[in-house]
Amino acid sequence: MTDPVSGAAQRIDYGVNWNAPWLAPIRRLGEQVAGAPDWRVELNLRAAQLNIRNHAGLPLSFVLQEDLPSGVSYEAHIGATGNVPTRSNLHDFFNALVWLTFPRIKVELNALQAAQIAQLGIGKSRGPARDAATLFDENAAFLVVVDNAAGHSLVDALRSHQWQDVFVARRAQFQAQVGVFLFGHAMMEKLVNPYKAITAHSLVCWVEADFQSLSDVQKLARLDVTMARQLDRAQGGIELLPSVFSPLPVLGVPTWWHDQNAEFYADQEVFRPMRLRKS
Repeated sequence: MTDPVSGAAQRIDYGVNWNAPWLAPIRRLGEQVAGAPDWRVELNLRAAQLNIRNHAGLPLSFVLQEDLPSGVSYEAHIGATGNVPTRSNLHDFFNALVWLTFPRIKVELNALQAAQIAQLGIGKSRGPARDAATLFDENAAFLVVVDNAAGHSLVDALRSHQWQDVFVARRAQFQAQVGVFLFGHAMMEKLVNPYKAITAHSLVCWVEADFQSLSDVQKLARLDVTMARQLDRAQGGIELLPSVFSPLPVLGVPTWWHDQNAEFYADQEVFRPMRLRKS
């Protein structure tokens, strides 16, 4: 919440269950920022310590929403100033945590969106590149998969919606070969009050087997570097379009929900079969 007199961001309590398995990678950071006397000040201290800068080399700062000039787009403002307008709500709180956790990815996304806005302006239609960047920013999850035959087989099965095969028959193999890391801040917000149908837009990040032995901090840092490179078109990265994502019902991830039996995964309203392409 915000002090109505000073505008300072006070301690916040949004009912977040920091013991939820999907929040494990950011649990410590989230609890510390949420518990700070002024959480926006805490965010800026940490951004300065990490020396986070936008694609123009300007230092990142979390500012009041009121600092966003009228008629200026949010992404263009970040790209031009390094200032991230941040409201006192759960959505923007998680967005700030993602900036601190995956700064390289966020910078690449902001650069892409700012470039699209500069080229095409702000209209009713975002265009496919901005649509994809928005999906990524709001709703992405990373499937971090060991780059071996088993890993590729699991990814192929997920992409073809073979949910029973992946999450029931090969559950142990999935747990050994695949890690799921949330990126989208809107996804994190939804999961504060979880329901079965929540579905992420997933992207695969291939890793070597040694990834599993890294500390949580090392895993996040490597993931940040690897996925940022995937987004960097100048370095041969992917063209970010909506078609690159694959749906992932996140509460189907092993251990992320209770009663994950065959019947749980048989719910076709959530674990939907692959649509047949029209000939």
